[in-house]
Amino acid sequence: METIKIIPSTHLKSKPANESTLGFGKYFTDHMLTMNYSTDKGWYDLRIEPYHAFSMDPSTMVFHYGQAIFEGMKAYKAADGRTLLFRPQDNFLRMNQSARRMCMPEIDIELVLGGLNQLITLERAWIPSSSGTSLYIRPTMIAVDTALGVHPSNSYIFFIILSPVGAYYAEGLKPIKIYVEDQFVRAVKGGTGDVKTAGNYAASLLAGKEAYEKGYTQVLWLDGLERKYIEEVGAMNIFFKIDGKLITPALQGSILGGITRDSVIQIAHKFGWVLEERPVTMEEVYQAHQKGVLEEVFGTGTAAVISAVGELNWKGHIIVVNEGKMGIVAQTIYDTLTGIQLGSREDWFGWSKEVK
Repeated sequence: METIKIIPSTHLKSKPANESTLGFGKYFTDHMLTMNYSTDKGWYDLRIEPYHAFSMDPSTMVFHYGQAIFEGMKAYKAADGRTLLFRPQDNFLRMNQSARRMCMPEIDIELVLGGLNQLITLERAWIPSSSGTSLYIRPTMIAVDTALGVHPSNSYIFFIILSPVGAYYAEGLKPIKIYVEDQFVRAVKGGTGDVKTAGNYAASLLAGKEAYEKGYTQVLWLDGLERKYIEEVGAMNIFFKIDGKLITPALQGSILGGITRDSVIQIAHKFGWVLEERPVTMEEVYQAHQKGVLEEVFGTGTAAVISAVGELNWKGHIIVVNEGKMGIVAQTIYDTLTGIQLGSREDWFGWSKEVK
C-alpha cells in the first residue's frame, strides 16, 4: 500500500460548542485527504493535509464540462467509544461506477479506505456524540486540466472532507412535506440519473426552490418521458407502504441506487416483510390514498437515514399520509438502521466497520 503522508495543521479550529445546533454541512474539520491523478502517473501523492481552499485556473475543466462526482457516508461514535463507519466500501464501489459513466479514473478502494481510516483517526475528536449526530464524510473527484474543448480531462483531484452534522432536515424526525414535480425532469434512462454526479443536483435546484416557496421540503421526481412513474426525492430514494406491502421504484437506469435504500430492502427481507421493487405511478399512490390503504411513505438516504413523509402535493391533490405522523415501519427501520450504525444492535449483515 502507498505510504500516506501526513501534514499536521498548525492552526486548529475551534470545535462547535453546541452539538444541538450543528445543522448539516456547516462546519469542517482541520484536515482533509487529497490525491492527484494524471494519465501518465495514475493516482499519486496520497496525503492528509490541512483543510484548505483550492486555487484553480479559470479554464479548469470541471468549471466548463462538469466532470465532478461525489459520495456521502458517515462515521458514528458508539456508546462503548468505538468509531464506526457504515458500508464505506459500498460507497466507494458506487463512486467507481460514477467514475466509469463520467469518463473519470477509478480509485483503488483499499488504498482510499486506508487513507480514510487514518484521516478519521486524526480527526476523531470532531465526531459528535449527541443523539442524531455523526461525522459526515464527503469524498469528491473533479477534473483539473486547464484547457477548453469537450473531451475528458487528463488530470484529476480526489479529496475527502469531514463535517460534524446533526439532522439533515430542520424537521428532524417529524414527517416532511413533499411536492410532486410534473413539469421539470431530473433524468432519463441512458442519462446520468443513476450516478452521483454534480450536474444532477444542479438540474434539481430550480424545482426545489419553487417547491420550498410553496411550503414543501423536497421534490418528488417523476420519469422524464411520461411524467407518471415515480423515481426519487431530491436527496433520497422513496418507499411506500400500501395495503401491507412495502413498494419502492425499481432501479431502471435513471434512479440512484442508494446505499440506505439497499440497506432497507435487506432489513425488510430479514424481518420477512413483503417488499416489491417495481414501477410505481403517482396515480397508484393517489388511488391507494383514496381507498385508505396508503399507510406510510418514507425516504431513505445517508444524510437523513429515514425521513417520514406526512404530505404529498400532486397536481393540487393534497395526500396526507398516516395523519402526518411517522409510521411503525419507518420507525422500526430507523431504529434498526441507526442501532446498527451506532453499534447498539446486532449487525446481521456485517455493515459496520470499526476505525482503529
